[in-house]
Amino acid sequence: MKKFWKWFLIVVGVLLVIDIGAGMYFFHTAEVRDKKSFISNDAKITKNDPLLRQKTWYKNVKKENWSMTSATGDLKLKAYYIPAERPSDKTVILAHGFLQSKDGEGGPAAMFHELGYNVLAPDDRAHGDSQGKLIGYGWTDRRDYIKWMNKLLKIKGSHQQLVMYGVSMGGATTMMVSGEPDVPTQVKAYIEDCGYTSVEDEITYQAKSMYNLPKWPLVPTVSLISKIRAGYDYSEASSLKQLAKNKKPMLFIHGSKDTFVPTKMVYQLYDATKGPREKYIVKGAGHAESLQTDYPKYKRTVKQFLNRYME
Repeated sequence: MKKFWKWFLIVVGVLLVIDIGAGMYFFHTAEVRDKKSFISNDAKITKNDPLLRQKTWYKNVKKENWSMTSATGDLKLKAYYIPAERPSDKTVILAHGFLQSKDGEGGPAAMFHELGYNVLAPDDRAHGDSQGKLIGYGWTDRRDYIKWMNKLLKIKGSHQQLVMYGVSMGGATTMMVSGEPDVPTQVKAYIEDCGYTSVEDEITYQAKSMYNLPKWPLVPTVSLISKIRAGYDYSEASSLKQLAKNKKPMLFIHGSKDTFVPTKMVYQLYDATKGPREKYIVKGAGHAESLQTDYPKYKRTVKQFLNRYME
């Protein structure tokens, strides 16, 4: 019997070491600022890009460089501000995707500029020109965006009407912001494009999709490491939970052929929000491709949605 327990403990110990080692590896893959092989952060403009005109405009337009300290007070964050062509009290705050940056916001920035909006495009912590080593998947960023909003209102005036828009991780960030109790009253509406239901759901899905690994025990282990190192676990970083506290209008956009953040998530998100809601599924669009798949209809849908809530 003693021999059995000896070997049992050895096996458990070996499995625990393997689990922790794998957890540390996948934590680095998921959250540590670095180039990732599974996603591109290339913001180069190609001649066959459906959004060539919009991205070229964005590259060349004069931008104001803004900066502030993060909500946690330890990081310096950067942003671009582009005033509308004509004086306007309407401003959109753009939230970019995973490993993206403000430099890659040409499509949505141009669309909102064409609609008469000022544009504020921040770099999330651990992205672009902002400081930080750990990626927050929207959860740690949500407080930074509220601080950006307040900075904007202080500089440009409290009469501003604000809209928040985000794609992919930026879509999740937008939804996570929506559930905060101190969002400025000047925020009139939100638009999220292909955001995930929660970090836990997305990491679980990617573990299966990319590595054919089950949720247990890997995802809980990585989540625990995240709690220790980054200050949050994956279950608390939930768009669904935040939407349950949101009462402002939200437009949900998703590509019908999204296999990175599966399309089924948008229906759960749509059902979760407590505010006025609309849904736009872009036929044939993959992940974060809805804007380029049908730019005229996308722009028209956004315009019609905002016209209902902006004065």
